[in-house]
Amino acid sequence: MRGVALILVTQNSCRISADMELLALLFLSFCFLTLSGLTFGAEFETPVARVTVREDDDVILPCSLDTNENIESMLFDWVKEVPRKEVFMYRNRHHYNNGLPGQDVEFKGRVSHFPEELKYGNASIRLKQTRVEDNGTYTCIFPDIKPSEKIFRIELVVGAAPKPYVTILKEKGLLECEVPGASPKPTVEWWDSDNKTLPSKTVQEEEEQGRFHVIVQTTVTEPGCYRCVATQMEKWHRISSEICVHHEKTDQPPSGLPVWAAALIGVIVGVIVGVVAGLTFKKHCVKKGSQRRENGQLGVV
Repeated sequence: MRGVALILVTQNSCRISADMELLALLFLSFCFLTLSGLTFGAEFETPVARVTVREDDDVILPCSLDTNENIESMLFDWVKEVPRKEVFMYRNRHHYNNGLPGQDVEFKGRVSHFPEELKYGNASIRLKQTRVEDNGTYTCIFPDIKPSEKIFRIELVVGAAPKPYVTILKEKGLLECEVPGASPKPTVEWWDSDNKTLPSKTVQEEEEQGRFHVIVQTTVTEPGCYRCVATQMEKWHRISSEICVHHEKTDQPPSGLPVWAAALIGVIVGVIVGVVAGLTFKKHCVKKGSQRRENGQLGVV
């Protein structure tokens, strides 16, 4: 199952004014708009709810009448603003998924509603397989409700958060972190094992169609494990990758002779031993020969 985003609802707070009449007017307006399902945010075209989701996950965009009245025979319309695109329309049991025309092609087959919830005033929709291109503000409108239409506005934030790719470069102690295709723009940092931020340098930061490609480098002098951390504050998301740096082996004088040197010495020693043995044997033979000759001469006498 795909994850469904949690809804973070933020409301604008009233500003305090020294003018009591203005304060009273603002208070009455707030009460009126709240009871009618609107807020100051909607009045001034500011999204009143934010929904965050990870790319490729499904998400629910909320829209529900606080009166809980049955809307099975009503009309409600979901549109994406700037530029305006038709997302989902429901009109008295007819909608984009059962023959009603007019839906923008990028939303075909990806949007559904909750038929069993209509009798409770719930006009929420599910958007499947979200894309970064789905980012934007969505409006749910009940145009036929009297005395005035009901409007709900949702800001959808779709984030792409690829895992950072970390590597050790050839230069001594130089670590590199690459974050490809992130959205929204991430803050990329190097942390040590104590979660302290290390000095780093951004060597690449490019944007293409709302996706960011970021490369950050840092230099370390001590062995240990280090993390590259990519943070996207707009969607309160953080992802990291770790790499460990070990002690470098320094060139030490050899404790023993190389194999080839030992073999050469062995050959030389063998030759010397052979020569010495040969000379000794020859000397021994010469000595024996001399003794035999001396013995022969004594016998003749």
